[in-house]
Amino acid sequence: MISLFGLGAGFGLPEISPFVTKTEVQLKMAGLAFRKQRAMPPASPKGQLPFMDDGGELIADSTFIRAHIERKYGFDFDHGLDVRARAQAWAFERMIEHHLYFALVGSRWVDPVNFAKGPAHFFDGVPADRREKLREDAQFRVAENYLISGLGRHAPDEDIDLAARSLRALSVQLGDRPYLMGDRPCGTDATAFAVIAGILTPFFESELRRRTEGFGNLVAYADRMMAQYFPEFEWGRAAEAA
Repeated sequence: MISLFGLGAGFGLPEISPFVTKTEVQLKMAGLAFRKQRAMPPASPKGQLPFMDDGGELIADSTFIRAHIERKYGFDFDHGLDVRARAQAWAFERMIEHHLYFALVGSRWVDPVNFAKGPAHFFDGVPADRREKLREDAQFRVAENYLISGLGRHAPDEDIDLAARSLRALSVQLGDRPYLMGDRPCGTDATAFAVIAGILTPFFESELRRRTEGFGNLVAYADRMMAQYFPEFEWGRAAEAA
C-alpha cells in the first residue's frame, strides 16, 4: 500500500500544502490506492512535503513522485497530448509552481493577519518558552524565500499585479474547456487546482484571493475539481457562493 505524507486538512482545504494536494490528485487520477498520513517536513528525505512510501521506497518532491508513478505503474498523466501540448503543460506547471505559488505563500505567511490566523498555529504544540521564537524564525525563513523568488522584492500591489498576469494566462488557457489542456485532465491540472483552491479558500482574506475571484472560469474550475477529486469534502467556497 502506498503511503502519502502531508500536513492534513486545514485552512478550509482538504490538505494544507498545495504540493501534497497535487500529488493526492495525481494518485487519484492514476487510480492508485493509498493511505494518507500526517508528517512534518523534517521527516521527509528532502526536508519537504509531500513524500511517499511505496513498498519501502521513499520518494520525495511532488514532481519526482509523479515520475515514479509514470515509471512504475505505466500511467501517462498527459495521455492524448501531442509534443507541443506536453511542452505547454510543463511550462504552465513551472509558472504555477515558481510564480503563482509564491504569491500564495506571501498571502499566507507574510501578511501578519493571515499568518496569525493560519501558519502560526503550526507551533501551538511547542513548549511555551520556545514557541514564539520558532514562529518568528519560521516566518522569517519563508519571507526570505518569498524575497528570493522575486515577488517579495516588490510593493504589495506590484506583486499582486504580477500574480494576476499568471492568473490571466491560466484563465486564457482554460477558456471554456473543462480542463487546462482540453476535455480530459492532465498532470498539470492537479497543480493548477491545488494552488487556485489554496488561494480561493474562504479561510484567508487577501487581495490575491479577490483578484482570483475576478476570473470566473478559474473559480468554476476549482469548484469542479474539488467536487471531482474530493467529493466528501465540504468546500466552504462553494457553500459561500450558494
